Amino acid sequence: MSYPKQVYMGDDGEVSADFRSAKTPPNVGTAGGDAIHYLATMTTTHGEFGLYRVQMGPHAGGPGTHFHKTISESFFVLDGTVRLFDGAQWIDARKGDFLHVPQGGLHAFRNDSDSSADMLLLFTPGAPREEYFEKLSLLADATDEERAGFLLKHDSYFVD
Repeated sequence: MSYPKQVYMGDDGEVSADFRSAKTPPNVGTAGGDAIHYLATMTTTHGEFGLYRVQMGPHAGGPGTHFHKTISESFFVLDGTVRLFDGAQWIDARKGDFLHVPQGGLHAFRNDSDSSADMLLLFTPGAPREEYFEKLSLLADATDEERAGFLLKHDSYFVD
């Protein structure tokens, strides 16, 4: 194995870091309830990855079993208990637990507990998931054709 292709061509480094305070309100949802924080988007990472913090209230639903053809998805539980489906079984993942799902891997998640849960979602390579998170709630009123087009655009293939 070797390192990836060189991207930065300078000799002195540059000031280019992107800080996000923990006090920043969520990008989608509300603080204290179900919410998504955009920690690092495809835009800020130049397509390398997308990192999101997902806060789920008690008994929060989640997506059904699905897979992605172009992106992998990883889950890291920060707090609480998140039910993760690894394609074969449901796992009660707790603080510090991690699940990586490569392209094509079946997966799902939800919070079935009586307490809130908090986790990180990592997509690699980066993908424009922000529109997916922001418009997902609109699918309830979408036609079957609109729903299918939205899911195809966002590399989400549901099997149940």
